[in-house]
Amino acid sequence: MSQPSPQDPARARHHSGTDADAGPVAGPDVDAGADARPEVEVEARPGAEEKGDGLRERLVRTGVALVDAEGAQALTLREIARRAGVSHGAPRRWFPTHLDLLSAIAREGFAELAARVAEADREADRTDAGPRERVETLTRVYLGYAAERRGMYELMFRHDLLESGRLGLRETSLPLFARLAALVAELRPGTDAVTAAGALWANLHGLAQLRHWGSLSLATGSDDPAPFVRAALDAHLGPAEPTR
Repeated sequence: MSQPSPQDPARARHHSGTDADAGPVAGPDVDAGADARPEVEVEARPGAEEKGDGLRERLVRTGVALVDAEGAQALTLREIARRAGVSHGAPRRWFPTHLDLLSAIAREGFAELAARVAEADREADRTDAGPRERVETLTRVYLGYAAERRGMYELMFRHDLLESGRLGLRETSLPLFARLAALVAELRPGTDAVTAAGALWANLHGLAQLRHWGSLSLATGSDDPAPFVRAALDAHLGPAEPTR
C-alpha cells in the first residue's frame, strides 16, 4: 500500500526548518524546560562510529525509537546522531542523504506491519477463514497499526519517501496491497480487483487519518471504527453473507 497520506496540518506548521540535504525537517534544538517530554535515548557505546554495520543498525534503531516517541517531524540527522551518541556527520557514512536514513527507518515499519499481517493470515489458515473474513481481519490489523504506531505510520506513507525510490521503499510496501487485491479478486471475480482494492484502501486510510485528527468523532459522535469499516466493506465488496 504505497499511496501518500494527507499531512496533519499541525505537523505541517511544525516543519519550520530545513535539513541540509532533503525536505522539511524540525527546527533547531531548544531547551524546552521542565515540561518537555523525556527523551528516548539509546545507550552510546565506545567506538560506535567505527563499527560499520553496527553503526547503521544503531542509527536506524535510534530513529525508530525517536519516531515512536516524538513523531516523524523529530527525525533530523543531527537529532538521530545525537541520541545515538555519535557525531552529526557520522550518519552520512551509511546514509548519504536524509531521505536514505528516513527510508531505512520506514522500512522497519513496513516490515513490522507485514509481520502482523502474516500472523493474521496464519491464524486465518488455522480457522479456515473465507476471503471476506480475511479482509475484515486485514483491515483491523491495518487500522490497529495506524493507531498504535502513529509516528511510524505517517513516516511510512510520506510521498517524498515513496517517490524517491530510496532503498526500494515502494517495493517493500507493495506486497501488502497485493494481498488485499488478491482477496478482493476472490470476493469479486470478474471485476478490476486492483481498482476496487485501491478504493477500499483509500477509504481505510482516510478513516485512520480522520480518527487520529479527532474529526471522525466530531462529525459522527463515535470514535469506534468498527461500524465505519463494515460500511466501507459493504460499499466496496458488497454486503457480507448472513452468518449461519
